[in-house]
Amino acid sequence: MEAALFSLPSSSSHSYLFSLKSHFNNPFITSHSNSHLKSKPRTLTIRSAISRTKKEETIETVKQQLEDCYLLAGISYKGLTVKQFQDLRAQLPETTKLLVAKNTLVLKAIEGTKWEALKPCMKGMNAWLFVHSEEIPAALKPYRTFLREKKLEENDFTGGVFEGKFYGPDEFKVLENLPTRAEIYSQLLGSLKGPASAVVGTIQAPARNLVMVLKAYVKKLEEEEGGSQ
Repeated sequence: MEAALFSLPSSSSHSYLFSLKSHFNNPFITSHSNSHLKSKPRTLTIRSAISRTKKEETIETVKQQLEDCYLLAGISYKGLTVKQFQDLRAQLPETTKLLVAKNTLVLKAIEGTKWEALKPCMKGMNAWLFVHSEEIPAALKPYRTFLREKKLEENDFTGGVFEGKFYGPDEFKVLENLPTRAEIYSQLLGSLKGPASAVVGTIQAPARNLVMVLKAYVKKLEEEEGGSQ
């Protein structure tokens, strides 16, 4: 209710009118507009803190996935449904992890590492495949099959990094056709039974093949020693 107006006597013929409401603050009246203005910055602060925490958690998750990772590949997930993501995850090997994260956060996580070569595919909407196995073709095949079955060829690989080198979409066939461990073992055994030139040819293979060849050779020696005892 509006405060009443009072007229005070004066030595002159004039009266002075004033409002108690204008001169006194009523402690029982709350200004809704002021409380709204005060609560808004607090709400924004809380939201900003939550957003920052989520970003930091995502960056840390990416860094954890990069540990013991052999291949990091980006895939275009624009237009994919939640159900399709679930189906894709179910088809991937246990050693391959699928993560949806913003390009900026992934870029932040790979700064200063060999994975920084992935920069060229930091465009559009990407999901990320972290392959924790040397069997690269086996890790990539499920996604290629998924694209074909769902008729989603436009959602191709956007790029990937393997052994510090960037592979664009047109170069993924190289990764998909890498020899498997079994094929390399067979190649090694065949070269050991053949002329010296075959062994030299095997040793001159790419670094990944050479490492696996050496591992296979060591394993073969150990098996031979175990059999002779």
